[in-house]
Amino acid sequence: MLDTKDFNFFESHNSFDFKGFLFKIIGCWKWFVLSLGITFLFAYNVNIRKESMYGMESLIIVEDQNNPFFTSNTSLVFNWGGTSDKVQTIITSLKSRSHNEIVVDKLQYYIKYLKQDEYFFKDAYGEVPFYVEIDKSKGQLFDKLIKITFLSPSQYKLSIDFGESTSASLIQYSDVTIKPVNVSGGEFNRVFKINESVDLPFLKFKLIIKPEAFEFTNQEYFIRFDDFNNTVANYRAIDVSTDAKALSIVRLQLEGSNKYRLVEYLNTTVEELKNIQLASKNQFANNTISFIDSTLIEMEGQIKNAENELKEFRKGKNILELEEEVGGNLLSQKLSGYDVEKDAINRKIAYYNLLKNYLEKTTDYSKLPAPSVAGIDDPNVVSNVSKLIVLSADRANLSYTVKNKKMFSEFDVEMESIKKVLLENIASSKSALSLNLSLINKNITKAEGEASLLPENKQEHIKITRNYNLKDKIYSTFLEKRSEAEIVKAANISDIKFLDPAKDIGGGLRGPKTSINYILAAFLGVLVPLLVIFVMVLIDNNVNTIEDIKKMTKIPVIGIVGNKVSDSNLSVFEMPKSALAESFRSIRSSLQFMYKKQQKVGAKIVMITSSVSGEGKTFCSINLATVFALSDKKTVIVGLDLRKPRIFDDFHIDNVMGVVNYLIGQKTINEVIQSTHIPFLDVISSGPIPPNPSELLMSDAMHEMIQELKAKYDYIVLDTPPVGLVSDALELAQFCDATIYVARQGFTKKGMLNVVNEKHKRGELHNISILFNGFSNNSKNGYAYGYGVYGEGYHNEKVKNKVWKKIINRFKK
Repeated sequence: MLDTKDFNFFESHNSFDFKGFLFKIIGCWKWFVLSLGITFLFAYNVNIRKESMYGMESLIIVEDQNNPFFTSNTSLVFNWGGTSDKVQTIITSLKSRSHNEIVVDKLQYYIKYLKQDEYFFKDAYGEVPFYVEIDKSKGQLFDKLIKITFLSPSQYKLSIDFGESTSASLIQYSDVTIKPVNVSGGEFNRVFKINESVDLPFLKFKLIIKPEAFEFTNQEYFIRFDDFNNTVANYRAIDVSTDAKALSIVRLQLEGSNKYRLVEYLNTTVEELKNIQLASKNQFANNTISFIDSTLIEMEGQIKNAENELKEFRKGKNILELEEEVGGNLLSQKLSGYDVEKDAINRKIAYYNLLKNYLEKTTDYSKLPAPSVAGIDDPNVVSNVSKLIVLSADRANLSYTVKNKKMFSEFDVEMESIKKVLLENIASSKSALSLNLSLINKNITKAEGEASLLPENKQEHIKITRNYNLKDKIYSTFLEKRSEAEIVKAANISDIKFLDPAKDIGGGLRGPKTSINYILAAFLGVLVPLLVIFVMVLIDNNVNTIEDIKKMTKIPVIGIVGNKVSDSNLSVFEMPKSALAESFRSIRSSLQFMYKKQQKVGAKIVMITSSVSGEGKTFCSINLATVFALSDKKTVIVGLDLRKPRIFDDFHIDNVMGVVNYLIGQKTINEVIQSTHIPFLDVISSGPIPPNPSELLMSDAMHEMIQELKAKYDYIVLDTPPVGLVSDALELAQFCDATIYVARQGFTKKGMLNVVNEKHKRGELHNISILFNGFSNNSKNGYAYGYGVYGEGYHNEKVKNKVWKKIINRFKK
């Protein structure tokens, strides 16, 4: 019964053999060459099939551009909250969906212009000699290649391959909707003239040749109508960042396969942002102008009526008489002055009431007019109203692009704090204005009392003149304020300036990273076989080296035998000067020394066994016996592997009679002995396979056969069954003077050596030695042993021509 410790895997793998691993790598160099070839070929194919990617960039600077016409009287202020806030707002805007939608729609980048390359469709925007004008309210064939072939400078053929499909999709860019449409299937072909409107159920456009285009006849191009939202999403990937050393400088970077498209998009997106920012900057002035215009329209009618009333009153009257009264003129001027002061106060109160109503009932303050239209020059009120307009406009813009509730809450908190301050300012200002208004009213009442002492015509003239002068003064004031607002608006400039616009000056290639792909290919080409070899070495439980045997057992190694050098197992006889023959001669010498040490006389018996079938037990038996026979010693090989008889084929004899026939009493010893063509070497084959091989080998007839063979031969070689599979070899060990256990390189399991150790310790196998068979010196199994230069010159070996040498020799012939 075998113990589990006989097959202890960890006992045989207590340390990693780095030296053996290194030689294993060297021996498998062809794997590395093959792996590197595959990975480099794959990298090459990846590189040539990838479209080149380019990177373009532009620089802009954000500044506080104050209006040179701004004065304390103008009171039209606009501020984005300082440069740092502007920069963050600009970065957010450039990456926002709404802004990129404006740019994409303006440039119509959802229309792709392509050209067939060797491995892919190349983005040919800017290179194609034409462009198409589409009606955005009409549906266009969605996500389908449309082939344009120019037949002449004035005609082209439009081709579409619908395949077997009878339906397609149309995209309408006015509202970005996709609808189905029926098609006839197959390939659609039709010839159109340049500048002719294409009116098909699935296409509505006009193809126009660029003025600079030439030599485009017989050229083929493709167009494709892509999804608008996906196109916008691609351009939202624009990289926008601030300079680490100058926070007011913003860097825009964009990557793509078409440099012309990248340059155009970068410059256009900045220009659009400048326009939007300048429009926001002019919002305050526009609100003021709009408010004044509406007021002036109303005032024009009032002043016209006042003027007509004054003219009617003066008809048929002596104007000089009405105006010659010095006291009356002074009184009239005093009342007109009081009226103007009262109107100014009333306009301020009316503006504060309007502002309060906005603050309490609405949330959109972007339409508020400037406080200056009412003559309010309080810096706190003017500044806070300006901030409130800006915050309201920014919040409205972000609501379409940002879904961050925290950002909106920050806007709301800041706007709420400004509203509270403004409401307090309104309350205090209205209180002061009410006091001033009461004083003016008292002065007007007093002056009107003085005027009541004048003649009736004089009083009426003063009344009509007061009304006219008031309307005229108000009208003039509003005209002055409107002119100020127009000056401010005309003088406003954007806070965004190009520091370095995008430009194609050559280069800019970002990918594919061919060098990185090749480096990665080299890394993988080495790593994959290295890992495979490492795993193979790690899980390899075979005996590969002498060191493996020495680690596993204290049983001595009697010799090392290489692979056979002939087609048959008779390697020693066929090539007696080979290194293999010398190996067996060395084993013979070791056996003779062992017999001499044992003071053994007469016939010597050696048993050859192994762990399992396939380790070369029969090969070693034949060649060891041949070595004895070549030294003129009468030798016999006895085939005792009754289950798998093999020893007869190489000697060209039959297996009709053998050991089995002798053991069952059918034949005598002389009848089962067969001579061979090798002098002094006879063979007794196993004979027919018996049903009870173990019982036959344990019978008394076996003892008699051994005794008879001892009387006839000098050396008896017993080819026995594997000791690891059956117990037959153990029964035969009692007849033997020496036992040779055959271990084959790369075949014998390390755990089987534990089996042999155990049997040796129990005394079941005595005088045992290990023969290391099938050793190869090509480094594949861990170490490179060989006979060196001396061996190569001394021995006669079959030299196998390398394949590459054969090719060279054939080429020379």
